[in-house]
Amino acid sequence: MARRPVAVVAAIVLLGEALGIVLINWFLGRVVHQQNMSLGGVSSDTMKNSTYAMGGVFGFYLAACGVVMLLIGLRDRAPGRFGRILLISCAVVHGVLGALTVGLVGWTAFAFMMVVLALIVLVLMMYAAPAEPEDGEPAEIPTENGTPPSPATA
Repeated sequence: MARRPVAVVAAIVLLGEALGIVLINWFLGRVVHQQNMSLGGVSSDTMKNSTYAMGGVFGFYLAACGVVMLLIGLRDRAPGRFGRILLISCAVVHGVLGALTVGLVGWTAFAFMMVVLALIVLVLMMYAAPAEPEDGEPAEIPTENGTPPSPATA
């Protein structure tokens, strides 16, 4: 199955997005600092530092999601509880940002955000934890030849 390549591609996309977010926020911080203007009484130095901090924090968050996704792809194992929560929150963030980018940036940015969202959700679904039986009975354990035991021999 194509679980590993999808997880690795998603990791590369998330790591690239993290780098892009850091670079965009660095550029915006430089622009704000060069303008030397105040917005609502906030100095340009404060806005510059806030932009740098936001870019660093959000870039770190996306990089952490990318590393978790890369570990999933390399190990071919489902993520643990923390990794699953991190990736679910990343999917929610991409969904919300995708909705915002339609009006602010355009349809191309929306399409990119939806592709990243789809990759994250696809990996989460492909590495889903096995379902527990609903009636409380233990799951059937296959025998040596791969078939489940019959009720008479169990």
